[in-house]
Amino acid sequence: MKLNINTDKCIGCGLCESVCIRDNIEVNPTVKEIGGDCFNCGHCMAICPTGAISLKIYEDQEDRVEKYDATKIPISSEDYLQFLKQRRSIRWFTNKKIDKETFNTLFEAAYYSPSAMNKQDVEFVVLDEKLDEFMQLVYDIIKVEENEFYRIKQLGEYLKDNTSHKYHPLLWTGHQLILAFSTDITSAVIASTRVELMAYTMGLGGFYSLFILKADQIDHDRLMEFFPEIDKNKHMNSTFVIGYPKKKFKRTIPHKKIKITYA
Repeated sequence: MKLNINTDKCIGCGLCESVCIRDNIEVNPTVKEIGGDCFNCGHCMAICPTGAISLKIYEDQEDRVEKYDATKIPISSEDYLQFLKQRRSIRWFTNKKIDKETFNTLFEAAYYSPSAMNKQDVEFVVLDEKLDEFMQLVYDIIKVEENEFYRIKQLGEYLKDNTSHKYHPLLWTGHQLILAFSTDITSAVIASTRVELMAYTMGLGGFYSLFILKADQIDHDRLMEFFPEIDKNKHMNSTFVIGYPKKKFKRTIPHKKIKITYA
């Protein structure tokens, strides 16, 4: 059983039973857990009007439960769309580095992101002091494709002589890198996107690097030797170069139309 139930608080309203997609709850006359198929989604906890239900899996963590009014959305759809319109990939950064407190605020956005089967298994790594060492490893792995991708060849030239190119071929002027590891790619992408959007609200910016991702795709085991603290079953599914933008853009640019099919 995965729920803590306070029957003294239960008023028998049945809301928890109505949102349980695993038929794990029955209210008769008060709430009780009847199955073993719960996957800790927390819907029953979130909808209970009296706080009679909590999840055992989180009972040893600090209490971060807070009430809200679902009828009052804190941002309008127009404001959100305008926010997305102003988002741009940033490759030109100032020399100022992001401090740990700011990173912790960023990762609060990931804390509230959904994940497959509610596993919440995404792990983040912030690369700063070891960034150069990591990029050397990335090149050592992905150089097998440098004949196919000129950018990889440029990276090798830059690592041998950083005066060979004006900017770092993969990081440009970036000094810090956020990596997201997970067992499924979707969880990492969702969490990383939330971190990215949070970054823009805080005056930060960045871009995703697909070339760095190649290191995991080409030789996962070798890459993971750099991260002994990360579960080897997890893959590096998102790489985001982040920093304080040096350039301020003034308008949107055209995008190719998204194909939509209704079936």
